[in-house]
Amino acid sequence: MLRIELRTSYLRAQRFVPCTLSRGNSGIGCRSLAAGHPGYISHDKETSIKYVSHQHPNHPQLFSIVRQACVRSLSCEVCPGREGPIFFGDEQHGFVFSHTFFIKDSLARGFQRWYSIIAIMMDRIYLINSWPFLLGKIRGIIDELQGKALKVFEAEQFGCPQRAQRMNTAFTPFLHQRNGNAARSLTSLTSDDNLWACLHTSFAWLLKACGSRLTEKLLEGAPTEDTLVQMEKLADLEEESESWDNSEAEEDTKAVALLEGAEGRELTKYPTDSSLLSSCGNWQARKLSVFKSLRHMRQVLGAPSFRMLAWHVLMGNQVIWKSRDADLVQSAFEVLRTMLPVGCVRIIPYSSQYEEAYRCNFLGLSPQVQVPSHVLSSEFAVIVEVHAATRSSLHPTGCEDDQSLSKYEFVVTSGSPVAADRVGPTILNKMEAALTNQNLSVDVVDQCLVCLKEEWMNKVKVLFKFTKVDSRPKEDTQKLLSILGASEEDNVKLLKFWMTGLSKTYKSHLMSTVRSPTASEPRS
Repeated sequence: MLRIELRTSYLRAQRFVPCTLSRGNSGIGCRSLAAGHPGYISHDKETSIKYVSHQHPNHPQLFSIVRQACVRSLSCEVCPGREGPIFFGDEQHGFVFSHTFFIKDSLARGFQRWYSIIAIMMDRIYLINSWPFLLGKIRGIIDELQGKALKVFEAEQFGCPQRAQRMNTAFTPFLHQRNGNAARSLTSLTSDDNLWACLHTSFAWLLKACGSRLTEKLLEGAPTEDTLVQMEKLADLEEESESWDNSEAEEDTKAVALLEGAEGRELTKYPTDSSLLSSCGNWQARKLSVFKSLRHMRQVLGAPSFRMLAWHVLMGNQVIWKSRDADLVQSAFEVLRTMLPVGCVRIIPYSSQYEEAYRCNFLGLSPQVQVPSHVLSSEFAVIVEVHAATRSSLHPTGCEDDQSLSKYEFVVTSGSPVAADRVGPTILNKMEAALTNQNLSVDVVDQCLVCLKEEWMNKVKVLFKFTKVDSRPKEDTQKLLSILGASEEDNVKLLKFWMTGLSKTYKSHLMSTVRSPTASEPRS
């Protein structure tokens, strides 16, 4: 029995995942490591976890749990046909994923030995959610073991066929036969002296990947609209991925190979990976000329240009950046998108041709791309052109964090420039007040933006229900806007644009409430 144990301070916690390879015989053939072998150990420096492989668990409670799981997986807890995956367990002894399988052995009765690979968790829900992942990876390990054993079996049968020899000794007493053919170890059956080391690395990777692929988040209170929209986008991506997998069902073998390679690469996406470290170094080198926050952008562009740009962003107009530096454009969009709800953001980071406004409200272009004349003169678009700065137009050195951008000159133009005396939307004025307050740190300003967005999204929800669901007359809508403090023209435009960012979950909930029989019954 080869066993992987997680050595960490969380060993006594609610969840742990030992992986075990066990077999249905006792004696020398059941030993994984020779007597006195120290075992194998792998260190995960990121999480301070040690993955230990050895013959028996050192922890008494864990020994009892693993031993019972091994016995049950090879006796009573088997699936039809005795080969395949099964789930069993309880709260006291843990929950077990067990996959039983046969290994070819020319000297065994029936020419095969019975083994099982098991994974134990105390968290039943987590184990059930990990079932598809564990099944695919463990099935791959089993296929490799069976392939190696089959080659050894065929070679032995070719050299000395056992079936004919057994037919000639059919009446030999069974006990004499059994004592003559002692159980063989798995290394002998596969002719692989490094088998246990390979299994150790496979099980260690499996434990790490299984533990990191799913994360739990504690949410306090009702989820925000941004959270709902992000969940919906993630669900759409998963659905699209599943449909793609179904359409490529005829290439399952290739897909599994690619998936295993992708999983392996995903596990190495950590700072310990040398290739990733080099790429991170390149990324940081390229990211010198970037915007770090809204306050930083306001300092670089200047207050009037920033106000014009922010006004167009909040109104939902198309924002076009033209620059040779794609990373600079990307950083600008990452900063500007924080002003909007997630559902209102549609970004094309860098394109070789102009894209219409219905496709994106943030568009990055190279300087050579020609923008249509009707867009240049439109009041529903703003263009930021980034040029190499002349010596006379360099930014003053006193500006904070703008040294890397001093080589650029930013020209903000629009077919409908915002007048200096224009009041503008209320949220824009509050944002500028927070940005100009030097007593507030960047982190505090970010939290102010979150609160402001949530405040105005609540107003959007009220307006949506009032106009789209209840279908109130225009006069009542004007009264509602006055009550909400959003009767000005810019505020109304902002609310209508932000209404497009409402989640499908919220909209469908309102519609189902209106259509339900209880909602239409008159109240007494």
